[in-house]
Amino acid sequence: MSRSQPNDKSRSFKQQLASFVSIGLLCLTGCAGGGGGTDSSTTPPPPTATNTATVYKNGNIYTVNPEQPWAEAIVIDKGKITFVGSSADAAQFEVNGAKIIDLAGKMVMPGMHDVHIHPLESGSDNSSFVLNTEENDPEKFIPAIRQASQNNPGSDWLIGYGHSVFTLLDAKRRPLEILDEAVSDRPVIIMEQTSHSMWVNSKALELAGINKDSADPVGGVIMKDKTTGEPNGILIDNAGNIVMDIAMAPTESSLKNDYDGLVNFTLPELAKVGLTSIADARAYWKRDHHKTWRKVEQEKKLTARVVLGLWAYPMEEDTSQIEMLKSLYSNDENSLLRINQIKFYSDGIPSNTTAAMHTPYQFDLLGLPGNRGLNYFTEQRLADYLKQLEPTGFDFHIHAIGERGIFEALNAIEKSGTANGRHRLTHLEIVDPNDYARFAALNVTADCQVAGEFTNPEHWGELAEFIGSDKANNLVPLRGLKDAGARVTLSSDWSVSAFNPFIGLQHAITRTPQNLSLEEAIRAYTIDSAYVMRQENKVGTIEVGKEADIIVINQNLFQIEPNKVNQTKVLQTLLAGKEVYRDASF
Repeated sequence: MSRSQPNDKSRSFKQQLASFVSIGLLCLTGCAGGGGGTDSSTTPPPPTATNTATVYKNGNIYTVNPEQPWAEAIVIDKGKITFVGSSADAAQFEVNGAKIIDLAGKMVMPGMHDVHIHPLESGSDNSSFVLNTEENDPEKFIPAIRQASQNNPGSDWLIGYGHSVFTLLDAKRRPLEILDEAVSDRPVIIMEQTSHSMWVNSKALELAGINKDSADPVGGVIMKDKTTGEPNGILIDNAGNIVMDIAMAPTESSLKNDYDGLVNFTLPELAKVGLTSIADARAYWKRDHHKTWRKVEQEKKLTARVVLGLWAYPMEEDTSQIEMLKSLYSNDENSLLRINQIKFYSDGIPSNTTAAMHTPYQFDLLGLPGNRGLNYFTEQRLADYLKQLEPTGFDFHIHAIGERGIFEALNAIEKSGTANGRHRLTHLEIVDPNDYARFAALNVTADCQVAGEFTNPEHWGELAEFIGSDKANNLVPLRGLKDAGARVTLSSDWSVSAFNPFIGLQHAITRTPQNLSLEEAIRAYTIDSAYVMRQENKVGTIEVGKEADIIVINQNLFQIEPNKVNQTKVLQTLLAGKEVYRDASF
């Protein structure tokens, strides 16, 4: 994760959550600006009509297939699309027993993908409490933390979420003292709203073996009092992750929370907004995340296609970690769950001054001389992992936010990658324009998140004090990357931003000058993301022979104002032809 909006965090927050194409076709339903009929001569010969088929007719069906962008009707049989064309030609499939759905002009499109989301983490109730991130005095957190401790008497660790690291840094007392006053008899760890720092008490530091003499771990910083040299209770990036791994060691209770959150909340909510494929962007194998996913799949409770990105631990010894990752590889194309990606962090985030930059930060949060950010994994180490894991079949999903982090990740792929890889860099907030063309040249996908308000141009200046106005005024350069030939995907990074893809879709087409066309943005959420998940031959477009992952929505995206895209409502979601969500109004 990179930034966060606390209203989207976990199930205790769930109440707060979860250029028109010229098609040259006759628009038979009176549509304007998109939709309409199709010439049946562009489709393969129709299959034999069966009474097991479902016929959708009289719709505006956007296929994302450039050979046949629009259609009026589709036929689904045994989970696959068997016909795409006009309503008149679809009439032959309306045999006795076939199910007929009159769309009455409603829009249909392929199911949406989110290739960077944290569905298991964000949906679990393993965090015991949430702080008000609007509060700017950490002393006022004490009653809420004490209450949380009373509410969770049986927990070895008290785990919370929510606050700004700047709130802690502005405190009159050391953050450690404040948290110790709240709870001193057991370890407490509170994830900051970006997930890139942790606030801990003395018990937590003791259990983690962190003291005055502790050196900073790779990819992290132990913040210390400038006078005494003692830890001040703030652990930046991987320093905090190490302690959280201790706190989150799997237990019967934590695994139940993960399972319940996934099955009872997250998966139903994803189906509700039309997401039929997702990539878990950080599956912590030490926390048994992969086992929870496997259990859900084995119980046939998956309602989306899922790819796991196994977390690469920066502190692990490379040889043993690589062997462990290889042992977890799974890529059965007939399964809804595959484990064929690895998640790496190249760097941190700019607001922590940990995103890797070519030049020093103008304002340095960490007090490090000449601070240019940090590396979780160096360029050479990434290249070494790539050389050993790509032959197994793994694709790399690399968190890279700063220009140096992006540059070095691309270098690693250039050094050790092959034509077989389908690697991607994600976040891409501060990109050197000299690197735009390298994405296409190396077949590296540019995965971007613009669902969060903070990525909109009116907020770009907020980073100017850290990195200068020139770099800050071009964040997440969708247009620059696309014009340079990059394959661009769009994703949410939930809980950082809302996972509703229509929010991200609207932002992507309105964030001038770094915006996409509507067609490009839809591709980013469908067929281009399907490529990243190695399933573009199965889903991502509406074509004969593909599996019927489709959604019906209440408005034609090509006929409405761009600022109304986020109001789109999903009426039905199908996964391989099976209904996994239906709105009561449909």
